[in-house]
Amino acid sequence: MGAAYMRKIAAALLLTLSLLESSQAADTPPAKQDPAWLTESRASIKSDKYDQAIKQLQGANETSSADWNNLMGYSLRKKQPPDLVGAEKYYQAALKIDPEHRGALEYYGKLKLINNDLPGAEALLAKLDKACTFGCEEYTDLKEAIKKYKSKK
Repeated sequence: MGAAYMRKIAAALLLTLSLLESSQAADTPPAKQDPAWLTESRASIKSDKYDQAIKQLQGANETSSADWNNLMGYSLRKKQPPDLVGAEKYYQAALKIDPEHRGALEYYGKLKLINNDLPGAEALLAKLDKACTFGCEEYTDLKEAIKKYKSKK
């Protein structure tokens, strides 16, 4: 078999595969929507309504969800006055469920900085570095927070 013949077969195979891939994607059902409690609590958080978000999350009571625990921790940390002890409990729960939960790693790191625990924040940054293979916003944000923390000390 000549090289030209092999190229024709390879081109035909690639064309067939690309057609199969396109038709398969069209048959794929739409992605599952986020549950209402997640959408609603995120909207409240985005509007800085942390007490409202806490009530929504408590109503859902999805304690086995890393996202639920992370958002509960975040809301407790950001509300006025903050509940830092409660926030830490929820971040720890989120990371127990999903040790690579990027949001929980970032926010728990920021909580560590609030509590003047630079080594703890840096340890969480190292975990984020491993969780974010090619970098991610959470890693960049925590790294920047650590840099600001160090410049103030």
